[in-house]
Amino acid sequence: MTVEANFDGLVGPTHNYGGLGSGNVASITNAQAVSSPRQAALQGLAKSKALADLGLIQGILPPHERPYLPKLRQEGIGGTDEQVLFQAANRSPHLLQTYSSAAAMWTANAATVSPSADTANGKVHFTPANLVAQPHRAIEAPVTSRILRAVFPDDARFQHHLPLPVGTNFTDEGAANHTRLARSHGEPGIELFVWGRRAHDFAADPYLPRQSYEASVEVARLHGLSNAIFARQHPAAISAGVFHNDVIAVGDRDLLLHHELAFADPNLIEQVRAAFGNGLTVRTIMEEQVPLSDAIGSYVFNSQLIDINSRRILVAPDDIDDYPNVREAIESIEEIDEILTFNLRQSMRNGGGPACLRLRVVLTDQELAAVNQACLLTDERYDELTAWVNRHYRETLSPDDLGDPELMRESRAALDELTGILHLGSLYNFQLEE
Repeated sequence: MTVEANFDGLVGPTHNYGGLGSGNVASITNAQAVSSPRQAALQGLAKSKALADLGLIQGILPPHERPYLPKLRQEGIGGTDEQVLFQAANRSPHLLQTYSSAAAMWTANAATVSPSADTANGKVHFTPANLVAQPHRAIEAPVTSRILRAVFPDDARFQHHLPLPVGTNFTDEGAANHTRLARSHGEPGIELFVWGRRAHDFAADPYLPRQSYEASVEVARLHGLSNAIFARQHPAAISAGVFHNDVIAVGDRDLLLHHELAFADPNLIEQVRAAFGNGLTVRTIMEEQVPLSDAIGSYVFNSQLIDINSRRILVAPDDIDDYPNVREAIESIEEIDEILTFNLRQSMRNGGGPACLRLRVVLTDQELAAVNQACLLTDERYDELTAWVNRHYRETLSPDDLGDPELMRESRAALDELTGILHLGSLYNFQLEE
């Protein structure tokens, strides 16, 4: 048997609204607002637990250490940890916010994953995203690599690649621009890579496309794929604030749901149908039904499309209830049996919905058994993690709090305990330096 597991990013104790995501309307709109790290983490865990209770294999990926002092030191800020924070807060507050970003919680950007049914050597392949298009995210890849190797440790079943080389040729944003379509999870499928720019494109658009064509092609080569399709994202969508394809399209097995302005090539759907063969269903939401502004405001396409007990469920943010036309459009799709909505306001205000918070990993029974079992969500693990959040997380956090040495110490204590809970060993720089 083969299943799709969803590994959700656990929101970190320094969750804050830095407004750092260029092209991300929600991130920019809520910049410098007061956040609630505790509420953010509990909202994400509640969503994960509800889906696990329905029967989805649900995993947890840990947050990253923030603020990330090694980068501040590389910027020429020296001294003790406390002195580095003080100087950054008083002389370079933007740098401090950049290296205090909470964005690693969006594990759709953690990596691109190809299941063993698709790859040449029959292993599950992982390529961590280099995320070099955004300075606050470009720091994530080394720790993400450690996390993925700790969660998927069996070299006989899992193959871990290095992130793509840093540079404009290979701007890689991970699974947020990658959709797999197949008749069933265990059969070979089509892997659709969506890109926004070629290596040497330079656009005047303030919303610079993040994923390059070259990065997509290179990941497909590394994974040994013979079934990859490369599609250009529609420039109109990017200009409207669709910074990743998972804000404008979502797919699951034999169903692809997308907005009319998701893809630039009008012949793409026919190309996908031809590669898939019989049985693919494509549902297009037209601009006149749901304007791009409503698609972005509701984040309806940034939903999880999952299949549990032969029922297809769309897991959406409850923000869609503010858009009657959006709900009507989704309810008209007969292949969707149920719409489940969740309050994910803390993540949504920072620019990420349900699809941003999870990394999809298709696994056979043997591969699932080889996963670090402490990272799979059970009733006991959920209780343990919610208690951990309530012990360690602040109720509120303002931008000025990022320079507080006590916040750094609280966060490190929390992460140190978490690596024990999830049996991950030493992941973080402060642990490796001890």
